[in-house]
Amino acid sequence: MPTNPPADEVDRIVDEWARARPDLDTAPLAVFSRISRLARHLESARRAAFTASGLEGWEFDVLSALRRDGEQSASPSALMHQTLVTSGTMTTRIDKLVTRGLVRRSPDPQDRRSVLITLEPAGVDLVDAAMERLLDAERTLLSSLPAADRTDLAMRLRDLLLPFEPSAG
Repeated sequence: MPTNPPADEVDRIVDEWARARPDLDTAPLAVFSRISRLARHLESARRAAFTASGLEGWEFDVLSALRRDGEQSASPSALMHQTLVTSGTMTTRIDKLVTRGLVRRSPDPQDRRSVLITLEPAGVDLVDAAMERLLDAERTLLSSLPAADRTDLAMRLRDLLLPFEPSAG
């Protein structure tokens, strides 16, 4: 005879709402409250991984966008779109990364009116270390799930996320 899994805080909240408002379908709450709570744990793990590597979260975002690019260079506009910030915010972030010696600005050989932002070796070292720490932390967060369940969860979360993503075309 199968046993019930242990209850979590979300089970308590859903049960209380079911008693307070039995007319409501609380099924979405059971899903999204767990996603929200997991997001808080993930954010804490990310912050710790980045801090241990000497980076802020926004610095990791910019450096990792450059690192993933085979050329390790991009225009400020491309970085702005990848990191979902405004032009003014991106300019400020690039200035700070240049000051830290993590990236450099150089003229774009294809367009004299533009510049390219390129990773410096120190930026590569920091973002690589942060990525390794992040993946270790994320593996720990997923450790209670078997590999097949992780794959299934990733696919199901993708299905939930796709309607909110910009068109890939």
